[in-house]
Amino acid sequence: MSAGRPARLRAWSGWAAVWLAVLSARSVWACAACYGQSDAPMAQGMNWGILSLLAVIVVVLGGVAGFFVHLARRSAVLSANDPPGALAESPERI
Repeated sequence: MSAGRPARLRAWSGWAAVWLAVLSARSVWACAACYGQSDAPMAQGMNWGILSLLAVIVVVLGGVAGFFVHLARRSAVLSANDPPGALAESPERI
């Protein structure tokens, strides 16, 4: 049980050193869009990208909602055309 402990500690400290080296680089802290230059072309491109993804989500969810509205209306029309109990009285309609 204690034989695996130094190996785990070495592996953990190795990964910690790698992450410390990666995160200490100043160039990876933030891009121009996040670091305060909101009028930069990169920030404008990111904003357009976010808006286009939101538009796609709205269109897809609108299509799903429209499909369920269509099903509800069709069900209401079909049930209004049949007299009550018509399906139970004639099994050949099934």
